[in-house]
Amino acid sequence: MIHCYPNRTVCEVLDELRKCNETRNYAYMLSLVEEVQSLANKMEASLSDKGDVKSWTEERAKLKKEIRELEEKKKALQ
Repeated sequence: MIHCYPNRTVCEVLDELRKCNETRNYAYMLSLVEEVQSLANKMEASLSDKGDVKSWTEERAKLKKEIRELEEKKKALQ
């Protein structure tokens, strides 16, 4: 089978698991389950990382605003 993606997707692995069940060839089923788990873990980690980036961006914006306000106060005092 030729894959369109350099990395397999969860759906592709699940399809292969279904074929494994249809043919009753369970020899490589455990490795496919491990592959699904690995792919799902990567997806979870990616979602978590994206959430972190969003919170960091919001925090950076707050800090930049605070810096501007402090610089304005500094100018006013000079």
